[in-house]
Amino acid sequence: MPKSRPPYPAAFRQQMIELVQAGKTPAELSREFGCTAQTILNWVGQAARDQGKLPGKDGLSSAEREELTRLRRENRLLQMERDILAKATAWFAGRNGGTSTSSSGS
Repeated sequence: MPKSRPPYPAAFRQQMIELVQAGKTPAELSREFGCTAQTILNWVGQAARDQGKLPGKDGLSSAEREELTRLRRENRLLQMERDILAKATAWFAGRNGGTSTSSSGS
């Protein structure tokens, strides 16, 4: 199981991105700063997506990822509310014996 560690600070990630853009390789930076080359490549790729530089590549920008997370959370809440209402409807229907209380008087 991989070791988990707190996320790198945003300023550190930005510095690594700028160094890669200046010509240093992720492997060099990995040896110098102690984070993996793949991590640095992920940061560079995400920065490119955020700036719209990879239009043909699959992947979400940070803003799109945040919106997707928010929408998924909202969807879970709505599904939970729907399930509660369905159970309440079934409970009330069973309590009334399945008959409706009509006041038509016919």
